[in-house]
Amino acid sequence: MTAVALEGIRVLDFSAMIAGPYCTRLLADLGAEVIKVEPPEGDYMRSREPRKEGFGLYFGVLNAGKRSIAVDLKKPEGIALVKALAAKCDVVLENFRPGVMKRLGLDSGALRALNPKLVFCSISGYGQTGKYASLPAYAPIVQAASGYELANLHYQRGLERPLNSGIFAADYLTGVHAFGAICAALVRRARTGEGETIDCAMMDAMLGMLAYEVAEAQAPVSRPRLLYQATRAKDGFLITAPITQGNFEAMARAAGHEDWLRDTRFATPTARGQNWDVLMAELDRWAADKTVAECEAKMAESGCPCARYGTVREAMESAYASERGLFATVKAGDAEFLAPNAPFKMSGARASTRAPALGEHGRRVLEELLGSAPQDVDRLVADKVLLA
Repeated sequence: MTAVALEGIRVLDFSAMIAGPYCTRLLADLGAEVIKVEPPEGDYMRSREPRKEGFGLYFGVLNAGKRSIAVDLKKPEGIALVKALAAKCDVVLENFRPGVMKRLGLDSGALRALNPKLVFCSISGYGQTGKYASLPAYAPIVQAASGYELANLHYQRGLERPLNSGIFAADYLTGVHAFGAICAALVRRARTGEGETIDCAMMDAMLGMLAYEVAEAQAPVSRPRLLYQATRAKDGFLITAPITQGNFEAMARAAGHEDWLRDTRFATPTARGQNWDVLMAELDRWAADKTVAECEAKMAESGCPCARYGTVREAMESAYASERGLFATVKAGDAEFLAPNAPFKMSGARASTRAPALGEHGRRVLEELLGSAPQDVDRLVADKVLLA
């Protein structure tokens, strides 16, 4: 049987909400033992809807495959406890506001003094240093500050206000960057024996995603960027992407408009760019009396890239999702739900199939990793340092 990629790697995860938990969920899917440190009241996401059988599914999706230990970090005994655990771990990840871990005595310097091989990763809005580091930051705030939202507004015709935010791209993007950096640091450590301190900022991640917009801000373009937009059929929408000359020719044939190939407005990439809105209007006219399924079938047959606009539920129930094994059934107490698997296929990954109850593994973690006697754990519970 192939070993999972990060088997034997132990992660102490102080993160909450989305970015950090998504990062450590990916580490867990690669076989790392992730110990999630929660306050006695639990990660805020535990109480968020949607809920099933009393369990927060949003939390479960982000934290499947982890162990949970609930510790009161306001008590000196709680700090001593997590310090002892950090000494037994390979990775520490946190996404508190910069300065919080230092005030707790749990910053990179303090923990790497105990464990020099430790990979310590911090996720924040604006980095760990500088005058912006202390600014409070959630994904919608950073998405606005980075230029992403106004760039997106620029691509929407007829709108005067930035679009509402409901999908927190900055969180997931930063979580993926932190995941990559941690894996790279572990590879470096295997070669050199040295630990690492990683500073991963949401603002940096968002600006890194805006490659075209960063380039355009420095060298304005002669004509607007082509916008790929919805084509309206009689029962819904689809999108086509005639990017190359071959794609365009396939689209024209699918639409029964080989005359477009000879039309001087569309025949060349330059001409199409100058008359893009006209071409998209022609496509709307072609699709107006057809169903989305009919349009999609014709485009697919011709080889033009296209897709219907579907719902998340439809994507989850699709043959593609089944064929790719995109979702695992996760159990949490009496609840069962689907959670996305890691978005890559490799023999060294595994599906996480269980989400932890609050503090579920506290007693076992202390006994296994620290050799704590049962009576010592009982005392920590009685003193409300540990929830178990």
